[in-house]
Amino acid sequence: MAEERRAHPGDDGEHGGPAQRRSGLSVESSTAADIQVLTVAGEIDHDTGRHLREALDAARAAHPRVVVDLAEVTFMDSTGINILLTAHNALTGAGGWLRLAAPTGPVLRTLQLVAIDTVIECRPTLQAALA
Repeated sequence: MAEERRAHPGDDGEHGGPAQRRSGLSVESSTAADIQVLTVAGEIDHDTGRHLREALDAARAAHPRVVVDLAEVTFMDSTGINILLTAHNALTGAGGWLRLAAPTGPVLRTLQLVAIDTVIECRPTLQAALA
């Protein structure tokens, strides 16, 4: 299985690698088995959410199937919920899907509190989300 890695849109190469950290959030984009994988680290909130939104928009344009790996996300507020719901609706409307992988305890509690885990498929690991 070939894998392609690239930084999310707008990377000017200053950060020295495929991950881009902006204001406490990094988003790394890769492809596995024709599924776009966004590996996110840090906090998703009002100040950083735009970067996740941009990465999801780019992923959606490239592939109708997207996995967001949340294993390194330490916090997510309603901004993140809205971004994920918008991406889910756009992807399913285009015949694709969005899956969430490995949400950490605090993030999983947020997803469960607002029942997003009943709308967007959540898997315990990245491998499970890719299956």
